[in-house]
Amino acid sequence: MKHTIVNLTGLDIAVLVAFVVVLFGVAYWASFVKKRKPGESLFLAGKTLGWFSIGLTMWGTNVGPSMLLANASSGFEGGLAAGNFSWYAFPFICLLALVFAPRYLGFGISTLPEFMGKRFGGATQRYIACYSIVTIVVSWLGLTLFSGGVFMEQVLGIPMWACVVILVSVSAAFTMAGGLRAVAYTNVYQMIILIAVSGLLTGMAISKLGGVGAVVAQTPPSYWNLLRPLGDADFPWLAVVLGYPVMGVWFWCTDQSMVQSVLGARNLKQGQLGASFAAWLKLLDIPLFILPGILCFLLLPKLANSTDAYLSLVSAVFPSGLVGMVVTVMMFALVGTIASALNSLSAVFTMDIYLKRRRLPATPAQLNRIGRMVTLGGAVLSIFLALAITRIQGLSFFNIFQSVLGFIAPPMSAAFLFSVFWQRTTTRSVNLVLTAGTALSLGTGLLYYTGVVLAGVHFLLISFGLFVALCAAIVAISLAAPAPAKAAVESAGAGKPLRRAILIPWALLAAIMVALYVIFNGH
Repeated sequence: MKHTIVNLTGLDIAVLVAFVVVLFGVAYWASFVKKRKPGESLFLAGKTLGWFSIGLTMWGTNVGPSMLLANASSGFEGGLAAGNFSWYAFPFICLLALVFAPRYLGFGISTLPEFMGKRFGGATQRYIACYSIVTIVVSWLGLTLFSGGVFMEQVLGIPMWACVVILVSVSAAFTMAGGLRAVAYTNVYQMIILIAVSGLLTGMAISKLGGVGAVVAQTPPSYWNLLRPLGDADFPWLAVVLGYPVMGVWFWCTDQSMVQSVLGARNLKQGQLGASFAAWLKLLDIPLFILPGILCFLLLPKLANSTDAYLSLVSAVFPSGLVGMVVTVMMFALVGTIASALNSLSAVFTMDIYLKRRRLPATPAQLNRIGRMVTLGGAVLSIFLALAITRIQGLSFFNIFQSVLGFIAPPMSAAFLFSVFWQRTTTRSVNLVLTAGTALSLGTGLLYYTGVVLAGVHFLLISFGLFVALCAAIVAISLAAPAPAKAAVESAGAGKPLRRAILIPWALLAAIMVALYVIFNGH
Protein backbone atom coordinates (compact mmCIF):
# COMPACT_ATOMS: atom_id res chain seq x y z
CA MET A 1 0.00 0.00 0.00
CA LYS A 2 1.30 3.45 -0.95
CA HIS A 3 2.27 5.89 1.83
CA THR A 4 -0.50 8.43 2.44
CA ILE A 5 0.04 12.17 2.89
CA VAL A 6 -2.88 12.75 5.27
CA ASN A 7 -3.97 10.52 8.10
CA LEU A 8 -7.73 10.42 8.51
CA THR A 9 -8.89 10.20 12.12
CA GLY A 10 -12.21 8.91 13.36
CA LEU A 11 -13.58 12.47 13.34
CA ASP A 12 -12.43 12.97 9.73
CA ILE A 13 -14.17 9.77 8.68
CA ALA A 14 -17.36 10.86 10.47
CA VAL A 15 -17.27 14.18 8.61
CA LEU A 16 -16.70 12.32 5.35
CA VAL A 17 -19.69 10.06 5.93
CA ALA A 18 -21.96 12.98 6.88
CA PHE A 19 -20.94 14.91 3.77
CA VAL A 20 -21.55 11.90 1.54
CA VAL A 21 -25.03 11.40 3.00
CA VAL A 22 -25.97 15.05 2.40
CA LEU A 23 -24.49 15.07 -1.11
CA PHE A 24 -26.30 11.93 -2.18
CA GLY A 25 -29.46 13.39 -0.68
CA VAL A 26 -29.10 16.49 -2.87
CA ALA A 27 -28.42 14.31 -5.93
CA TYR A 28 -31.45 12.10 -5.18
CA TRP A 29 -33.69 15.14 -4.73
CA ALA A 30 -32.48 16.71 -8.00
CA SER A 31 -32.78 13.41 -9.90
CA PHE A 32 -36.04 11.93 -8.60
CA VAL A 33 -37.95 14.35 -6.33
CA LYS A 34 -37.73 17.80 -7.93
CA LYS A 35 -40.47 18.18 -10.51
CA ARG A 36 -39.31 17.83 -14.12
CA LYS A 37 -40.78 19.13 -17.32
CA PRO A 38 -42.68 16.50 -19.34
CA GLY A 39 -40.27 14.71 -21.67
CA GLU A 40 -37.21 16.37 -20.10
CA SER A 41 -33.90 14.85 -21.24
CA LEU A 42 -30.82 14.19 -19.15
CA PHE A 43 -28.75 16.74 -21.07
CA LEU A 44 -29.89 20.35 -20.39
CA ALA A 45 -31.78 20.23 -17.05
CA GLY A 46 -34.98 21.19 -18.88
CA LYS A 47 -33.44 24.63 -19.64
CA THR A 48 -34.23 25.77 -16.09
CA LEU A 49 -30.80 26.83 -14.79
CA GLY A 50 -30.29 30.29 -13.28
CA TRP A 51 -27.13 32.40 -13.24
CA PHE A 52 -25.95 31.24 -9.82
CA SER A 53 -25.95 27.52 -10.61
CA ILE A 54 -24.57 28.17 -14.13
CA GLY A 55 -21.62 30.17 -12.78
CA LEU A 56 -20.77 27.69 -10.04
CA THR A 57 -21.12 24.73 -12.41
CA MET A 58 -18.80 26.32 -15.00
CA TRP A 59 -16.26 27.29 -12.35
CA GLY A 60 -16.52 23.96 -10.56
CA THR A 61 -16.10 21.99 -13.78
CA ASN A 62 -12.95 24.00 -14.50
CA VAL A 63 -11.30 24.19 -11.07
CA GLY A 64 -12.07 20.80 -9.62
CA PRO A 65 -9.41 18.92 -7.68
CA SER A 66 -7.49 18.12 -10.87
CA MET A 67 -6.61 21.78 -11.42
CA LEU A 68 -6.44 22.42 -7.68
CA LEU A 69 -3.63 19.89 -7.22
CA ALA A 70 -1.92 21.04 -10.42
CA ASN A 71 -2.12 24.73 -9.46
CA ALA A 72 -0.78 24.12 -5.96
CA SER A 73 2.05 22.09 -7.48
CA SER A 74 2.91 24.93 -9.86
CA GLY A 75 2.71 27.49 -7.05
CA PHE A 76 5.15 25.43 -5.00
CA GLU A 77 7.58 25.16 -7.93
CA GLY A 78 7.55 28.74 -9.19
CA GLY A 79 4.86 31.02 -7.80
CA LEU A 80 1.96 32.79 -9.48
CA ALA A 81 2.83 32.30 -13.16
CA ALA A 82 0.32 29.46 -13.61
CA GLY A 83 -2.33 31.97 -12.56
CA ASN A 84 -2.34 33.30 -16.12
CA PHE A 85 -4.44 30.27 -17.02
CA SER A 86 -7.05 31.60 -14.56
CA TRP A 87 -6.87 35.41 -14.68
CA TYR A 88 -6.16 35.61 -18.43
CA ALA A 89 -9.37 33.64 -19.02
CA PHE A 90 -11.76 36.55 -18.49
CA PRO A 91 -11.67 37.96 -22.08
CA PHE A 92 -12.67 34.56 -23.44
CA ILE A 93 -15.47 34.02 -20.93
CA CYS A 94 -16.62 37.51 -21.95
CA LEU A 95 -16.53 36.37 -25.58
CA LEU A 96 -18.77 33.45 -24.62
CA ALA A 97 -21.24 35.71 -22.81
CA LEU A 98 -21.48 38.54 -25.32
CA VAL A 99 -20.87 36.85 -28.70
CA PHE A 100 -21.41 33.09 -28.60
CA ALA A 101 -24.18 32.70 -25.98
CA PRO A 102 -26.71 34.87 -27.87
CA ARG A 103 -26.21 32.70 -30.94
CA TYR A 104 -26.27 29.41 -29.05
CA LEU A 105 -29.40 30.26 -27.06
CA GLY A 106 -31.02 32.04 -29.97
CA PHE A 107 -31.29 28.71 -31.77
CA GLY A 108 -32.20 26.66 -28.69
CA ILE A 109 -29.49 24.11 -29.47
CA SER A 110 -28.63 21.15 -27.26
CA THR A 111 -25.01 20.76 -28.37
CA LEU A 112 -22.30 22.87 -30.01
CA PRO A 113 -21.99 20.51 -33.01
CA GLU A 114 -25.66 21.27 -33.66
CA PHE A 115 -24.80 24.98 -33.88
CA MET A 116 -22.06 24.32 -36.43
CA GLY A 117 -24.43 22.08 -38.34
CA LYS A 118 -26.85 24.99 -38.75
CA ARG A 119 -24.00 27.14 -40.06
CA PHE A 120 -22.23 24.69 -42.38
CA GLY A 121 -24.37 21.56 -42.75
CA GLY A 122 -24.57 17.96 -41.58
CA ALA A 123 -21.02 16.92 -42.44
CA THR A 124 -19.58 19.70 -40.30
CA GLN A 125 -21.90 18.74 -37.46
CA ARG A 126 -20.60 15.15 -37.60
CA TYR A 127 -16.97 16.31 -37.69
CA ILE A 128 -17.49 18.58 -34.69
CA ALA A 129 -19.35 15.84 -32.85
CA CYS A 130 -16.52 13.35 -33.37
CA TYR A 131 -13.96 15.97 -32.40
CA SER A 132 -15.94 16.87 -29.27
CA ILE A 133 -16.19 13.24 -28.24
CA VAL A 134 -12.42 12.80 -28.56
CA THR A 135 -11.67 15.98 -26.61
CA ILE A 136 -14.15 15.13 -23.86
CA VAL A 137 -12.68 11.67 -23.46
CA VAL A 138 -9.05 12.89 -23.53
CA SER A 139 -9.12 16.29 -21.82
CA TRP A 140 -11.99 15.90 -19.39
CA LEU A 141 -12.25 12.22 -18.58
CA GLY A 142 -8.68 10.99 -19.07
CA LEU A 143 -6.83 13.93 -17.50
CA THR A 144 -9.34 14.44 -14.71
CA LEU A 145 -9.34 10.77 -13.78
CA PHE A 146 -5.54 10.77 -13.88
CA SER A 147 -5.36 13.65 -11.39
CA GLY A 148 -8.14 12.10 -9.33
CA GLY A 149 -6.18 8.88 -9.12
CA VAL A 150 -3.14 10.83 -7.93
CA PHE A 151 -5.25 12.56 -5.29
CA MET A 152 -6.88 9.40 -3.98
CA GLU A 153 -3.53 7.59 -3.89
CA GLN A 154 -2.28 10.41 -1.67
CA VAL A 155 -5.26 10.08 0.65
CA LEU A 156 -6.17 6.40 0.69
CA GLY A 157 -2.91 4.73 -0.32
CA ILE A 158 -4.63 2.32 -2.71
CA PRO A 159 -3.39 1.61 -6.27
CA MET A 160 -4.06 4.12 -9.04
CA TRP A 161 -6.26 1.74 -11.03
CA ALA A 162 -8.56 1.15 -8.06
CA CYS A 163 -8.86 4.91 -7.43
CA VAL A 164 -9.81 5.52 -11.05
CA VAL A 165 -12.44 2.75 -11.06
CA ILE A 166 -14.07 4.09 -7.89
CA LEU A 167 -14.20 7.66 -9.19
CA VAL A 168 -15.63 6.81 -12.59
CA SER A 169 -18.21 4.42 -11.12
CA VAL A 170 -19.67 7.01 -8.75
CA SER A 171 -19.57 9.71 -11.46
CA ALA A 172 -21.33 7.49 -13.98
CA ALA A 173 -24.04 6.69 -11.43
CA PHE A 174 -24.68 10.44 -10.90
CA THR A 175 -24.89 11.10 -14.63
CA MET A 176 -27.09 8.14 -15.49
CA ALA A 177 -29.54 8.98 -12.70
CA GLY A 178 -30.01 12.74 -12.96
CA GLY A 179 -28.05 14.14 -15.90
CA LEU A 180 -27.12 17.84 -15.95
CA ARG A 181 -29.72 18.68 -13.32
CA ALA A 182 -28.04 16.46 -10.70
CA VAL A 183 -24.58 17.71 -11.69
CA ALA A 184 -25.60 21.38 -11.43
CA TYR A 185 -27.34 21.12 -8.06
CA THR A 186 -24.60 19.08 -6.41
CA ASN A 187 -21.94 21.41 -7.87
CA VAL A 188 -23.54 24.39 -6.16
CA TYR A 189 -23.40 22.61 -2.82
CA GLN A 190 -19.83 21.36 -3.31
CA MET A 191 -18.31 24.57 -4.64
CA ILE A 192 -19.63 26.75 -1.83
CA ILE A 193 -17.99 24.43 0.70
CA LEU A 194 -14.80 24.18 -1.39
CA ILE A 195 -14.48 27.98 -1.42
CA ALA A 196 -15.00 28.09 2.34
CA VAL A 197 -12.48 25.38 3.26
CA SER A 198 -9.84 26.54 0.76
CA GLY A 199 -10.17 30.10 2.02
CA LEU A 200 -9.82 28.88 5.60
CA LEU A 201 -6.74 26.83 4.64
CA THR A 202 -5.06 29.87 3.07
CA GLY A 203 -5.91 32.07 6.04
CA MET A 204 -4.66 29.58 8.66
CA ALA A 205 -1.43 28.93 6.72
CA ILE A 206 -0.72 32.67 6.45
CA SER A 207 -1.38 33.04 10.17
CA LYS A 208 0.98 30.16 10.95
CA LEU A 209 3.72 31.85 8.92
CA GLY A 210 3.32 35.12 10.83
CA GLY A 211 0.92 37.12 8.67
CA VAL A 212 0.86 38.60 5.18
CA GLY A 213 3.99 40.70 5.71
CA ALA A 214 6.00 37.69 6.80
CA VAL A 215 4.78 35.65 3.82
CA VAL A 216 5.81 38.38 1.36
CA ALA A 217 9.19 38.81 3.05
CA GLN A 218 10.00 35.08 3.01
CA THR A 219 8.87 34.39 -0.57
CA PRO A 220 11.34 34.80 -3.48
CA PRO A 221 10.34 38.02 -5.35
CA SER A 222 10.06 36.15 -8.66
CA TYR A 223 7.23 34.07 -7.19
CA TRP A 224 4.96 37.14 -7.29
CA ASN A 225 5.32 37.78 -11.02
CA LEU A 226 2.55 36.62 -13.33
CA LEU A 227 4.59 37.21 -16.48
CA ARG A 228 7.96 35.46 -16.60
CA PRO A 229 11.06 36.13 -18.78
CA LEU A 230 11.33 34.71 -22.29
CA GLY A 231 13.90 32.21 -21.09
CA ASP A 232 11.61 30.70 -18.46
CA ALA A 233 11.12 26.99 -19.16
CA ASP A 234 7.51 26.71 -18.02
CA PHE A 235 5.78 30.11 -18.50
CA PRO A 236 7.65 32.49 -20.84
CA TRP A 237 5.48 35.59 -21.19
CA LEU A 238 5.34 35.55 -25.00
CA ALA A 239 4.14 31.94 -25.08
CA VAL A 240 1.42 32.75 -22.55
CA VAL A 241 0.28 35.94 -24.31
CA LEU A 242 0.12 34.32 -27.76
CA GLY A 243 -0.71 30.71 -26.95
CA TYR A 244 -3.28 30.91 -24.18
CA PRO A 245 -5.93 32.72 -26.31
CA VAL A 246 -6.02 29.71 -28.65
CA MET A 247 -6.75 27.46 -25.70
CA GLY A 248 -9.04 30.04 -24.08
CA VAL A 249 -11.38 30.34 -27.06
CA TRP A 250 -11.66 26.57 -27.40
CA PHE A 251 -12.06 25.91 -23.68
CA TRP A 252 -14.52 28.66 -22.72
CA CYS A 253 -16.47 29.19 -25.95
CA THR A 254 -16.55 25.90 -27.88
CA ASP A 255 -16.05 23.03 -25.40
CA GLN A 256 -19.29 21.17 -24.70
CA SER A 257 -18.41 20.36 -21.09
CA MET A 258 -17.80 24.02 -20.21
CA VAL A 259 -20.65 25.57 -22.21
CA GLN A 260 -23.33 22.99 -21.45
CA SER A 261 -24.62 24.74 -18.32
CA VAL A 262 -25.07 27.96 -20.35
CA LEU A 263 -27.07 25.97 -22.91
CA GLY A 264 -29.29 24.87 -20.00
CA ALA A 265 -30.08 28.48 -18.99
CA ARG A 266 -33.73 29.42 -18.67
CA ASN A 267 -33.10 32.50 -20.88
CA LEU A 268 -30.27 34.49 -22.45
CA LYS A 269 -29.93 36.93 -19.56
CA GLN A 270 -29.43 34.09 -17.07
CA GLY A 271 -26.87 32.45 -19.36
CA GLN A 272 -24.91 35.69 -19.78
CA LEU A 273 -25.02 36.49 -16.07
CA GLY A 274 -23.95 32.93 -15.28
CA ALA A 275 -20.89 33.27 -17.52
CA SER A 276 -20.14 36.64 -15.90
CA PHE A 277 -20.38 35.05 -12.45
CA ALA A 278 -17.97 32.30 -13.53
CA ALA A 279 -15.47 34.95 -14.68
CA TRP A 280 -15.66 36.70 -11.30
CA LEU A 281 -15.18 33.36 -9.54
CA LYS A 282 -11.95 32.90 -11.53
CA LEU A 283 -10.49 35.70 -9.40
CA LEU A 284 -10.48 33.21 -6.53
CA ASP A 285 -8.25 30.69 -8.29
CA ILE A 286 -4.92 32.22 -7.31
CA PRO A 287 -5.67 32.89 -3.61
CA LEU A 288 -7.47 29.57 -3.12
CA PHE A 289 -5.44 27.18 -5.29
CA ILE A 290 -2.03 28.61 -6.27
CA LEU A 291 -1.23 30.55 -3.09
CA PRO A 292 -1.49 27.36 -0.96
CA GLY A 293 1.37 25.94 -3.06
CA ILE A 294 3.51 29.00 -2.24
CA LEU A 295 2.58 28.72 1.45
CA CYS A 296 3.53 25.05 1.40
CA PHE A 297 6.89 26.02 -0.13
CA LEU A 298 7.48 28.30 2.88
CA LEU A 299 6.24 25.88 5.53
CA LEU A 300 7.60 22.66 4.01
CA PRO A 301 10.53 23.68 1.76
CA LYS A 302 12.00 20.16 1.77
CA LEU A 303 8.88 18.55 0.33
CA ALA A 304 10.18 16.05 -2.22
CA ASN A 305 7.24 16.02 -4.65
CA SER A 306 5.43 19.23 -5.60
CA THR A 307 2.27 17.31 -6.54
CA ASP A 308 1.87 16.62 -2.81
CA ALA A 309 1.86 20.35 -1.97
CA TYR A 310 -1.85 20.94 -1.40
CA LEU A 311 -2.56 17.92 0.77
CA SER A 312 0.74 18.33 2.63
CA LEU A 313 -0.34 21.86 3.57
CA VAL A 314 -3.74 20.54 4.64
CA SER A 315 -2.06 17.97 6.87
CA ALA A 316 0.30 20.57 8.36
CA VAL A 317 -2.30 23.26 9.07
CA PHE A 318 -5.76 21.75 9.61
CA PRO A 319 -6.90 19.96 12.76
CA SER A 320 -8.81 16.69 12.75
CA GLY A 321 -12.26 17.08 11.24
CA LEU A 322 -11.31 19.84 8.84
CA VAL A 323 -8.92 17.45 7.09
CA GLY A 324 -11.84 15.12 6.47
CA MET A 325 -13.91 18.01 5.12
CA VAL A 326 -11.21 19.00 2.60
CA VAL A 327 -10.67 15.45 1.43
CA THR A 328 -14.38 14.81 1.03
CA VAL A 329 -15.14 18.06 -0.80
CA MET A 330 -12.25 17.50 -3.19
CA MET A 331 -13.24 13.92 -3.83
CA PHE A 332 -16.83 14.77 -4.70
CA ALA A 333 -15.95 17.93 -6.63
CA LEU A 334 -13.85 15.57 -8.71
CA VAL A 335 -16.89 13.33 -9.13
CA GLY A 336 -18.87 16.39 -10.26
CA THR A 337 -16.30 17.29 -12.92
CA ILE A 338 -16.22 13.74 -14.29
CA ALA A 339 -20.02 13.50 -14.18
CA SER A 340 -20.33 16.75 -16.14
CA ALA A 341 -17.94 15.41 -18.78
CA LEU A 342 -19.85 12.13 -19.04
CA ASN A 343 -23.11 14.05 -19.44
CA SER A 344 -21.56 16.15 -22.23
CA LEU A 345 -20.27 13.02 -23.94
CA SER A 346 -23.69 11.36 -23.86
CA ALA A 347 -25.38 14.56 -25.10
CA VAL A 348 -23.09 14.95 -28.11
CA PHE A 349 -23.24 11.29 -29.14
CA THR A 350 -26.99 10.98 -28.63
CA MET A 351 -28.09 14.23 -30.25
CA ASP A 352 -25.47 14.66 -32.99
CA ILE A 353 -24.67 11.09 -34.03
CA TYR A 354 -27.41 8.69 -32.92
CA LEU A 355 -30.36 11.03 -33.57
CA LYS A 356 -28.98 12.19 -36.94
CA ARG A 357 -28.44 8.60 -38.09
CA ARG A 358 -31.84 7.40 -36.92
CA ARG A 359 -34.47 7.42 -39.66
CA LEU A 360 -37.47 7.57 -37.29
CA PRO A 361 -38.13 10.15 -34.54
CA ALA A 362 -36.93 9.15 -31.08
CA THR A 363 -38.87 9.64 -27.86
CA PRO A 364 -37.24 11.34 -24.83
CA ALA A 365 -37.16 7.96 -23.09
CA GLN A 366 -35.27 6.41 -26.01
CA LEU A 367 -32.77 9.29 -26.06
CA ASN A 368 -32.22 9.00 -22.33
CA ARG A 369 -31.63 5.26 -22.65
CA ILE A 370 -29.00 5.81 -25.36
CA GLY A 371 -27.43 8.57 -23.28
CA ARG A 372 -27.06 6.22 -20.32
CA MET A 373 -25.46 3.55 -22.52
CA VAL A 374 -22.97 6.10 -23.88
CA THR A 375 -22.19 7.24 -20.35
CA LEU A 376 -21.34 3.68 -19.36
CA GLY A 377 -19.14 3.13 -22.44
CA GLY A 378 -17.33 6.45 -21.94
CA ALA A 379 -16.67 5.59 -18.30
CA VAL A 380 -15.00 2.29 -19.24
CA LEU A 381 -12.88 3.90 -21.99
CA SER A 382 -11.73 6.73 -19.73
CA ILE A 383 -10.29 4.28 -17.20
CA PHE A 384 -7.78 2.95 -19.71
CA LEU A 385 -6.93 6.45 -20.95
CA ALA A 386 -6.27 7.76 -17.43
CA LEU A 387 -3.85 4.92 -16.76
CA ALA A 388 -2.10 5.61 -20.10
CA ILE A 389 -1.56 9.29 -19.18
CA THR A 390 0.57 8.21 -16.23
CA ARG A 391 3.26 7.30 -18.79
CA ILE A 392 3.75 10.90 -20.02
CA GLN A 393 7.19 11.98 -18.83
CA GLY A 394 9.25 15.16 -18.79
CA LEU A 395 6.57 17.73 -17.94
CA SER A 396 5.41 19.21 -14.65
CA PHE A 397 2.06 18.08 -13.27
CA PHE A 398 0.44 21.38 -14.33
CA ASN A 399 1.95 21.37 -17.81
CA ILE A 400 0.80 17.82 -18.52
CA PHE A 401 -2.73 19.26 -18.56
CA GLN A 402 -1.98 22.42 -20.49
CA SER A 403 0.21 20.80 -23.15
CA VAL A 404 -2.46 18.22 -24.06
CA LEU A 405 -5.07 20.98 -24.35
CA GLY A 406 -2.67 23.11 -26.41
CA PHE A 407 -2.68 20.58 -29.24
CA ILE A 408 -6.42 19.89 -29.04
CA ALA A 409 -7.50 23.53 -29.25
CA PRO A 410 -6.31 25.07 -32.58
CA PRO A 411 -8.76 23.44 -35.07
CA MET A 412 -11.86 24.10 -32.93
CA SER A 413 -10.86 27.67 -32.06
CA ALA A 414 -10.22 28.52 -35.71
CA ALA A 415 -13.44 26.90 -36.95
CA PHE A 416 -15.76 28.53 -34.38
CA LEU A 417 -14.19 32.00 -34.58
CA PHE A 418 -14.48 32.12 -38.35
CA SER A 419 -18.01 30.73 -38.25
CA VAL A 420 -19.11 33.73 -36.19
CA PHE A 421 -16.86 36.58 -37.29
CA TRP A 422 -16.45 36.03 -41.05
CA GLN A 423 -19.53 35.52 -43.18
CA ARG A 424 -17.31 34.63 -46.16
CA THR A 425 -16.15 31.39 -44.48
CA THR A 426 -17.02 28.34 -46.60
CA THR A 427 -18.09 24.88 -45.53
CA ARG A 428 -15.16 23.30 -47.37
CA SER A 429 -12.59 25.39 -45.51
CA VAL A 430 -14.04 24.52 -42.10
CA ASN A 431 -14.35 20.83 -42.91
CA LEU A 432 -10.73 20.64 -44.06
CA VAL A 433 -9.53 22.36 -40.90
CA LEU A 434 -11.58 19.95 -38.78
CA THR A 435 -10.15 16.90 -40.57
CA ALA A 436 -6.70 17.55 -42.04
CA GLY A 437 -6.08 20.36 -39.54
CA THR A 438 -6.92 18.10 -36.64
CA ALA A 439 -4.58 15.41 -37.95
CA LEU A 440 -1.84 18.05 -38.28
CA SER A 441 -2.40 19.43 -34.77
CA LEU A 442 -2.63 16.11 -32.95
CA GLY A 443 0.17 14.60 -35.05
CA THR A 444 2.43 17.52 -34.17
CA GLY A 445 1.60 16.99 -30.51
CA LEU A 446 2.47 13.31 -30.69
CA LEU A 447 5.81 14.04 -32.38
CA TYR A 448 6.48 16.80 -29.85
CA TYR A 449 5.88 14.48 -26.89
CA THR A 450 8.25 11.90 -28.30
CA GLY A 451 10.96 14.50 -28.95
CA VAL A 452 11.00 14.02 -32.73
CA VAL A 453 10.19 17.64 -33.65
CA LEU A 454 10.38 21.12 -32.07
CA ALA A 455 12.26 19.96 -29.00
CA GLY A 456 12.81 22.90 -26.66
CA VAL A 457 10.04 25.04 -28.17
CA HIS A 458 7.26 25.89 -25.71
CA PHE A 459 4.04 24.02 -26.45
CA LEU A 460 1.99 27.23 -26.29
CA LEU A 461 4.06 28.77 -29.10
CA ILE A 462 3.51 25.63 -31.16
CA SER A 463 -0.22 25.85 -30.46
CA PHE A 464 -0.25 29.47 -31.62
CA GLY A 465 1.66 28.58 -34.78
CA LEU A 466 -0.80 25.81 -35.60
CA PHE A 467 -3.72 28.17 -35.03
CA VAL A 468 -2.29 30.82 -37.35
CA ALA A 469 -1.66 28.21 -40.05
CA LEU A 470 -5.22 26.90 -39.80
CA CYS A 471 -6.69 30.42 -39.89
CA ALA A 472 -4.64 31.16 -43.02
CA ALA A 473 -5.93 27.95 -44.58
CA ILE A 474 -9.55 28.94 -43.88
CA VAL A 475 -9.03 32.35 -45.48
CA ALA A 476 -7.22 30.98 -48.55
CA ILE A 477 -9.70 28.15 -49.20
CA SER A 478 -12.72 30.41 -48.64
CA LEU A 479 -11.47 33.15 -50.97
CA ALA A 480 -10.80 30.59 -53.68
CA ALA A 481 -14.50 29.63 -53.77
CA PRO A 482 -17.72 31.55 -54.46
CA ALA A 483 -19.14 33.43 -51.48
CA PRO A 484 -21.67 31.32 -49.54
CA ALA A 485 -25.24 32.42 -49.02
CA LYS A 486 -25.87 34.43 -45.85
CA ALA A 487 -25.97 32.04 -42.93
CA ALA A 488 -29.17 32.03 -40.90
CA VAL A 489 -27.12 31.31 -37.80
CA GLU A 490 -25.65 34.82 -38.00
CA SER A 491 -29.00 36.42 -37.21
CA ALA A 492 -29.95 34.27 -34.23
CA GLY A 493 -29.42 36.45 -31.20
CA ALA A 494 -26.59 38.38 -32.85
CA GLY A 495 -28.44 41.66 -32.84
CA LYS A 496 -29.90 41.52 -29.33
CA PRO A 497 -29.13 44.69 -27.32
CA LEU A 498 -26.79 44.23 -24.36
CA ARG A 499 -28.25 45.10 -20.99
CA ARG A 500 -26.44 47.28 -18.46
CA ALA A 501 -26.73 44.38 -16.03
CA ILE A 502 -24.46 42.43 -18.39
CA LEU A 503 -22.00 45.15 -19.42
CA ILE A 504 -21.31 46.77 -16.04
CA PRO A 505 -19.90 43.61 -14.35
CA TRP A 506 -17.62 43.00 -17.35
CA ALA A 507 -16.30 46.58 -17.36
CA LEU A 508 -15.59 46.42 -13.63
CA LEU A 509 -13.90 43.02 -13.95
CA ALA A 510 -11.70 44.26 -16.80
CA ALA A 511 -10.53 47.19 -14.65
CA ILE A 512 -9.73 44.85 -11.75
CA MET A 513 -7.79 42.46 -13.99
CA VAL A 514 -5.65 45.26 -15.45
CA ALA A 515 -4.86 46.45 -11.92
CA LEU A 516 -3.92 42.94 -10.77
CA TYR A 517 -1.55 42.43 -13.72
CA VAL A 518 0.15 45.74 -12.91
CA ILE A 519 0.49 44.84 -9.23
CA PHE A 520 1.83 41.32 -9.83
CA ASN A 521 4.44 42.18 -12.43
CA GLY A 522 6.61 44.60 -10.52
CA HIS A 523 8.88 42.19 -8.64
